[in-house]
Amino acid sequence: MSDFDNNPFAEPSSINPFNDPSVTQVTNSNIEPVENYNPFPQSSDFAATHTTPASTSVYQPAVLQPSTEPSPQASAAAAQANLLRQQEELERKAAELDRREAALQGQGPIGKENNWPPLPKFFPIKPCFYQDFSGEIPVEYQRVCKMMYYLWMFNCMVLFLNLLACLAYMIEKPEHGVDFGLSILWFILFSPCSFLCWYRPVYNAFKSDSSVNFFFFFFVFFCHVVIVIIQAVGIPYWGNSGWISAFAVISSSKPVGGIMIIVASLFTVCAVMSVLLLKMVHGLYRRTGASFQKAQQEFSQGVVTSKGFQTAASGAASAAAQRTFQGSN
Repeated sequence: MSDFDNNPFAEPSSINPFNDPSVTQVTNSNIEPVENYNPFPQSSDFAATHTTPASTSVYQPAVLQPSTEPSPQASAAAAQANLLRQQEELERKAAELDRREAALQGQGPIGKENNWPPLPKFFPIKPCFYQDFSGEIPVEYQRVCKMMYYLWMFNCMVLFLNLLACLAYMIEKPEHGVDFGLSILWFILFSPCSFLCWYRPVYNAFKSDSSVNFFFFFFVFFCHVVIVIIQAVGIPYWGNSGWISAFAVISSSKPVGGIMIIVASLFTVCAVMSVLLLKMVHGLYRRTGASFQKAQQEFSQGVVTSKGFQTAASGAASAAAQRTFQGSN
């Protein structure tokens, strides 16, 4: 019958909780009772197989090291030794540069032989400069650079003609012998100085886009323009066959006056060409991006990297270190 036949209001029958199948299964098994369980067995095998490994930590206890600060004498000696080592290194580099310079003596840039002035092979004096417009000057600057070279040659020619005109002037009027003497001086002085002081700087400025060379050229060439204008004017007893001297002598000697007028005209042409070329170079200079700040940077870099400056700086540093070492003692 189903469970609906039981009386829910009847007295409950006595139920033994230990008769539960799950309880009887545990009690009848071979599992050791709890009261007989020993968590620390005496078996030697268990002790041998369950050893606790020793600590393998790489960290060691911190140990304070005693501080050893160097004495002032030791610091000064180390500084002096360092400076002496740097001085020896600079001297070694300077000697290497001297050796290379001696090996390249008489050679132009990148091992090219100097070709200016063009002298015969048998001549005892060799060329001093290397000049190549097509190889060293950018195309956009070659025309102006060549014009500056032609202007230098034209100026030298006018100075030589001025010497001859002053010679004729002295022959006509001996009291103007001072003009002839000064004309010789101007020819000897201005011919090489103009090449070195304004032509080579503008050549190097166009070659390497150097702001320092541009500024040096502008300063010297402006002085050159002023001198040429004075020569064209022809102040008496200044060694110039200019307009004033020419008109002063033409009344007494027309041939001498004519020669001096020709020279005065050439001086005038030279002055006009100088002013025009100065403006042309200034226009190119403004397009190159050069500036006064760039010139200052180039000048400071050139001074710092120069061999003389490095030698002087190392000598001063060595002397200062020696004084410091002696004072600490």
